[in-house]
Amino acid sequence: MTALGRAWAGSQELTARLEDGAEVRALAHPDLVGVPSPGQRVLLNTAAQARALGTGGYALVVALPDALPADPPPGPGHLVKARYTPLQAMVLGVDEQESPHHELLRDADDLAGLPVVVADLHSALPAVVAGLRADRPGVRVAYVMTDGGALPAAFSRTVAGLRAAGWLSACITTGQAYGGDLEAATVHTGLLAARLVVGADVAVVAQGPGNLGTGSRWGFSGVAAGEALNAAAVLGGRPVAALRVSEADPRPRHRGLSHHSATAVGRVALAPCDVPVPAGGGPFDAGVREQAARLCAPAGRHRLVAVPTHGLDAALAASPVGLSTMGRGPAEDRASFLAAAVAGRHAAHLLSAPDEVPPDDRTPR
Repeated sequence: MTALGRAWAGSQELTARLEDGAEVRALAHPDLVGVPSPGQRVLLNTAAQARALGTGGYALVVALPDALPADPPPGPGHLVKARYTPLQAMVLGVDEQESPHHELLRDADDLAGLPVVVADLHSALPAVVAGLRADRPGVRVAYVMTDGGALPAAFSRTVAGLRAAGWLSACITTGQAYGGDLEAATVHTGLLAARLVVGADVAVVAQGPGNLGTGSRWGFSGVAAGEALNAAAVLGGRPVAALRVSEADPRPRHRGLSHHSATAVGRVALAPCDVPVPAGGGPFDAGVREQAARLCAPAGRHRLVAVPTHGLDAALAASPVGLSTMGRGPAEDRASFLAAAVAGRHAAHLLSAPDEVPPDDRTPR
């Protein structure tokens, strides 16, 4: 290793020189591998970097062979995440028997109408929260991180920045994801912990940074967004689908309403949910509303809600973290961030009028 770079909670960037003399940018998670310093040997996994895959383009530090970390203290906690991999992490689950919250969560079964905004991509998280805060600046938000992308929460500079700015009250890592303020075995107990332990007004569910896609109808990690909407509904929450939209993606399947949302919301989400879309606008927004209306058509399952967009560009610009999706910011792909922000604004509206049923705003077919 030749130099250290940026650091944030749980992560350390560094530069390392490979055996062939080439230098690469790498990332270490000190809680797992120890604290790196210049001059140390590092064992790197460069597989994803070699294929130009993965958010950030990092090589990942597997070990510091000459400076191994101390053994972790024994307990409490027996949840193993990233299970049966060499870097599996043993954590204390908020829902497990050794947790001080176990009795609270053991028979918990009700979100009591908690708005739950579910997004496909991690990049939607700050935009959803910006939309929430546009109308409810003091809102208490819990981020429920699923395991479709990065597993360590520490990988996300977005989460670290939102936590530091007070825009997130907690990050809850679920499934195989780990490293949040609270750990949960499933999305269901993660949502219940958001309400009962964190005291959140709104939960936002999305995978960690990165996602898996194969260019096929069903082969993408965002399918889990539909299951998260079902989880919110079965627990008595108010599920809100933040649609994946783009006006700049070069791939036709993601232009307008992404096929990811069409599948996850239109086919996987069997429980009724609210589907916010930007009101007004030009032909592009009208086209997205028409596409979204088709998701709501089967048996009238979902509710299409046209949400005003006034003030949302300013709210997005006030984000304490950078906004970027697939390398594009708001100047290149405004529609992507606006679609997430209107989902947040709608959730804020539900806090003011929790029993209101949104009007049927479906575009006639």
